[in-house]
Amino acid sequence: MLGSILKKKLSDEKVANIFINALMDTVDNGFPEIVSLINEDPAFINSPNLSSSDNGPFSLIILVANLSTLESTFDADQADKVEKIIFKHCEQIYGIPVNEFKKAVRDCQYQMSRINHPSKNVVYAMSKSFFVKYDLNQFQDEYFKRLQVPNPLFLKRMDEIMANFMWDWDVFMKKFRLNI
Repeated sequence: MLGSILKKKLSDEKVANIFINALMDTVDNGFPEIVSLINEDPAFINSPNLSSSDNGPFSLIILVANLSTLESTFDADQADKVEKIIFKHCEQIYGIPVNEFKKAVRDCQYQMSRINHPSKNVVYAMSKSFFVKYDLNQFQDEYFKRLQVPNPLFLKRMDEIMANFMWDWDVFMKKFRLNI
């Protein structure tokens, strides 16, 4: 009981700010490691030679996946408010108008949902989306290339990696409370 009283109160603006800054920091620090792992992954016949500076598609995948958890954490109105603030912050970060950024997010959400169907596993959708966005099919052996699906061993390794990029709302809510 005393723990809930001592929790720091946060506004929607502060929650969105912490969320977006932490995600972007994690992407910036984690992407070079992912690139290194993928470029050396034994599932590929030839190294994809991904560049650690090409983290744009990865950032979008991580953001979209984490935005999908907002409604399961907050009530619908609160989730909508936080999402709008996040879009506003992203407009400033990326220099893209909110409407264009929102469209890119919705397009990515649709693609993730489509390539992940019928599964609802967000981490699995992230891994498959990464595979598609970075056009990794062309580096696989003929069998999986012909099927146009990721090698299951590669996908399993990617799932383990991608799970580290999911925002842990339970831990966050134990530390903070929202000032609604």
